[in-house]
Amino acid sequence: MHKRKLLWATLALALGPQLALAQAYPAKPVKLVVGFAPGGAADYVARAIGDSLSRALGQPVVIENRAGAGSSIAAEQVAKATPDGYTVLIGSPAAISVNPALNPKLGYKPADLQAVSKVTSSPLVIAANPAVGINSVQELIARAKKEPGRLNYATSGNGSAPHLGAALFSQVADVKMQHIPFRGGAPAIQSVVAGDTQLTFGTPPSVLPMIQAGRLKGLGVSTRERSPLVPDLPGMAEAGLPDYVIEFWYGLFVPAGTPAPVVKKLYDATQEAMKQPGVKAALAREGTDVSVSRSPEDFAAFLAQDEKFWVKLVKDAEVKIE
Repeated sequence: MHKRKLLWATLALALGPQLALAQAYPAKPVKLVVGFAPGGAADYVARAIGDSLSRALGQPVVIENRAGAGSSIAAEQVAKATPDGYTVLIGSPAAISVNPALNPKLGYKPADLQAVSKVTSSPLVIAANPAVGINSVQELIARAKKEPGRLNYATSGNGSAPHLGAALFSQVADVKMQHIPFRGGAPAIQSVVAGDTQLTFGTPPSVLPMIQAGRLKGLGVSTRERSPLVPDLPGMAEAGLPDYVIEFWYGLFVPAGTPAPVVKKLYDATQEAMKQPGVKAALAREGTDVSVSRSPEDFAAFLAQDEKFWVKLVKDAEVKIE
């Protein structure tokens, strides 16, 4: 009996601070760190869910943009933050799988970040400056074959989903194009609109407004069939390149070591926020679908499988840090 009491006392001492933290959480504003410049897809998703997440948590959610290095700067900031649930990353395959595969000297490892939940998924949108005179995927392939390396495509950075999407396209279509990375989706798209670059494999929130305004020419979406989120653009089967299919996601992460009860509270708040009709409608307008994990453990299992796809793509497409 004495040993049992001693064991319970030891457990209480060990778990006491974590339980107290979890019971009080959140007691102050929560920072949501975005790894790209304002105006891009990650920023749009963060702002679309921020107010609802704030109401679900009962505390303000403050969005902080830390652009650079394909979102690695933001990921490292969160990975090294105090593991108390007050610093959260909105991350994508770039931060979690691609950048670590491209650069083993990063200041963080994927294991330094703990999965909370996936929140969205969406296709990429292929679009060109109208002055380039490319009006379809097949015309893009023909031009790229005729002028190898002459076409420039803008993306939100090295290792980003648009970069990897373009690399996979080049591999499947057997073409060569020149990559021009930017610090976020918004400046990348602006470069195409201005004619400084010629095309993009962009995220829907970055690209669709410019297509709808007639400032970019939409060529297709990176799903096999037409997406109900982007019904006016052909899928890749219809566009004549059925072997090219790629989608990307955004999810929430906290520093490794964050107490499980805190992760659970953040997960539950995320579930509540993503159920709000206003959030779903705002994301759908920008070609993005709500996609929430069944649990933090489910998201972690998804990441383990998803990493294989992205790392294989980095290797097969011979993507390098530029």
